[in-house]
Amino acid sequence: MISKLRDFSKTKLATVIVAIIIVPFVFWGMGSVFSGGNTNSVAKINSYNVSTDDFINHINKSRIATDYIRENLDNNILDDLLNDLVASSIIDLEIKDLKLFLTDKNLAKLIRSNNMFLDSKNKFSRTKYEKFLLENNLSPTQFEYTFKNNHLKKNLFQYISGGIKSPYFLTNQIYKDENRKIEISYINLNNVYKKKNSFSNDEIQKFISENKDKLKIDFIDFSYAKLTPKNLSQSDEFTDDFFTKIDLIENEIINGKKIDQIIKNYNLEILRQSNYSSIENENKLFNEIYNKRNEDNIQLLDKNDYFLIYEITNIENKLPNLDNKFLTSVRESVYENHKYEINKKFFEEIQNKKITLKKFKAIVNNNDKLINNISLKSIADNEFFSNDSIKLIYSMPNKSFLLTADKKNNIYLVYINNIISKNITNNDGKMKLYSNQSVKNIKNNLYKSYDLLMNDKYKVKLNQKTLDRIKNHFK
Repeated sequence: MISKLRDFSKTKLATVIVAIIIVPFVFWGMGSVFSGGNTNSVAKINSYNVSTDDFINHINKSRIATDYIRENLDNNILDDLLNDLVASSIIDLEIKDLKLFLTDKNLAKLIRSNNMFLDSKNKFSRTKYEKFLLENNLSPTQFEYTFKNNHLKKNLFQYISGGIKSPYFLTNQIYKDENRKIEISYINLNNVYKKKNSFSNDEIQKFISENKDKLKIDFIDFSYAKLTPKNLSQSDEFTDDFFTKIDLIENEIINGKKIDQIIKNYNLEILRQSNYSSIENENKLFNEIYNKRNEDNIQLLDKNDYFLIYEITNIENKLPNLDNKFLTSVRESVYENHKYEINKKFFEEIQNKKITLKKFKAIVNNNDKLINNISLKSIADNEFFSNDSIKLIYSMPNKSFLLTADKKNNIYLVYINNIISKNITNNDGKMKLYSNQSVKNIKNNLYKSYDLLMNDKYKVKLNQKTLDRIKNHFK
C-alpha cells in the first residue's frame, strides 16, 4: 500500500513514489536488450494501450543485464518490470487528468537552480550541465523530458498530501505512546524450567522412541585416495605429467568410471571408510566428504597439496549408537522441547486470559527473590529486553501479561504493573519531531485512501499471451 513504502510494492503508485521520493533523478542508458517489437498491447489501463514497444523500451531503460533477466524469468522479473511500467503509466494518466503542468519557463528555472549544476558561486554552470549530459549519455531533450516528468509526479504527491498539519492531540498521542513510563514485574523462565541434567533415563528413552525419525542421521560408506606427484607421476614436483594424469582421471569420472577402475589403472592404494557420520567424528577431510554426500557420488577435489578422489558407495539413514555423545545431544533436545512446552503453556494461558497475578506469583512459589521489577523509560529503552520485546510491551495495556525475550534469547513472563503517561508541551524540544511523525502518519493514510481510489478509477488488463511471447525472447 501507499501508506508504508516498504509494504506497498504491489500497488499502482509504489514504484513511482520510491523513484520520486528516494531518488531525485533517475537516468538510464539507452542500450537495448533486444530490438524490434510491434505495437501489440501487453496491457491496457482503461482505454490506454501499453504496447510491446513501450515495455521493451522500459526493459532497456532498466539497464538490467539480459543474462540476469533470463536467469530470473521463473522469479517473475518481467512481470515486476511490467508492473513498474503500468504504475508509472497510471501516474502519467492521473497527472494528465488533473491537468498538472509545468511551463518551459519554470522548467528552465528549476534546472538552472538545481544544486547539481551550480558552481562555487551558486551560479548555473553550463559546463557542469553539459558534462552531466555527456556522462549519462543523454541529450538535452531526454534530460528535460525526464526531469519534467519527475517534477510533475512530485507535484501530484504534493497535491495529495501538501499543506497537512498535525493537530496537537495526534502529536501528543504519539509522544505519550512512545514515552510512557512502564513499570513491570518479570520472571526469568530459566528459573521455572527443569534443570538439563534432571531428566531421567526413562524420559530420555521415551523421547528417542517418540522421535526416531527426527533423530536419525546419515551414515556413509566411501572409498578414497590421495593423488600426489609422488604416487601419480613419481616426482616430488607438480609436473605437466602429473596434471595430464589428473585431467585424464577427471575425464574418466565424467565418463562414468568407478573409483576402483580408476585407481587400479594407476596402481594406487585405495582406502575405505564404513559407517561414517560427521556427528560422531571430527575428521576434517572425512567431514568434507560427508557434507557433499548429496552431490555426485564420485568427485575429484583440489586440496592444494594433493588431489582427493573419493566415491560414496552407500548412504544409510539410521539412529546413531547410544553413546554418551548422542545421549548428551538427545538430552539437549529433551531440554529444548521441555522449554518449548512450558513457553507454549504460558502463551496459551495468556491468550485465554487464564493467568492472574496470584498465579503469576505462584509460578515461583511466591519467592519474591525470583520476581524482578524494572521501570522502562521509553520505547527506546532496550538495555535489557530485545527491541521487539520492548515494542510488544509498549503495545500492551496496563495489567497485561506477556512473554518477552532479552538479547540473549532468554524468555521472561512479564506483568505490567503500571503505566505512567505525560503530555508533551508546546515548548518541548521534541515537539517538532513528533509533529513531523504525526504528519507522516496522516500522509500515509491519505496515500492509502488515494491508492484505493486509483485502483477503482484505473482498470488494468494484462495480455498474458503477449507477455509470454516477450518472455520467450529471453529463453
